[in-house]
Amino acid sequence: MIKHHLPSPEPLHRTIAHFGEVTVLVVGDFILDRFVNGVIERISPEAPIPVLYGRGEVVALGGAGNVVSNIVSLGGAAIPVSVIGADQAGDNLMRMLGDLGADTDGLAQRQDRMTSSKSRFSALNQQVLRFDEEEIKPLSSGERTTLVEHFQAALARADIVILSDYGKGILLDGVAAELIAICRDAGKPVLIDPKGRDYARYAGATAVTPNCKELGEAVGRPVFGDDEIVAAARDLIAAHD
Repeated sequence: MIKHHLPSPEPLHRTIAHFGEVTVLVVGDFILDRFVNGVIERISPEAPIPVLYGRGEVVALGGAGNVVSNIVSLGGAAIPVSVIGADQAGDNLMRMLGDLGADTDGLAQRQDRMTSSKSRFSALNQQVLRFDEEEIKPLSSGERTTLVEHFQAALARADIVILSDYGKGILLDGVAAELIAICRDAGKPVLIDPKGRDYARYAGATAVTPNCKELGEAVGRPVFGDDEIVAAARDLIAAHD
């Protein structure tokens, strides 16, 4: 049995204290999250479904946008780079990221790409429906060229890079591997928030940070306790070393 000892929180506290000195380049799938709250008082006469009376709506940054929001909340600076749609959801993302103080020059809006959005409808704190609007497709040749150019232009200002992969298309078809190679050539550490089972496309990254569910999917077995997490992580590292 592997014995574990709780680490001292002091190194983490010291790191957070210096976070204001860090600039993070964030590349990946930016998503708009909508939360619609209301009440249900009757069943629709058109179909056996509840009628939700809206009482309020909140929008938030999701996906890679949530990573940017968390970095800023810790006092760091974030540079978002991606390709999103020239639509209402994309406009909202641009405005919200700008409001955070993030440099949005690396976000390209395109007419032929849909911005991913997830709308959650809740009544009395119980979610009753989620409505997703998205189109999962790799970047076109032109979009990929634009993204890589924006990435290279911003890399010199960044201390570290995060690739936030939600499987929506931005990092598919070798884009992640290309960006990792650029980071290695520039001597910049790159962290991966992964998606899916193919971790070979993240080869060369400084670290990959799956949660328990993602780790279990990657190794093909459930992962629960600490011993299982350590064993699965070692198996994953050995498979892609």
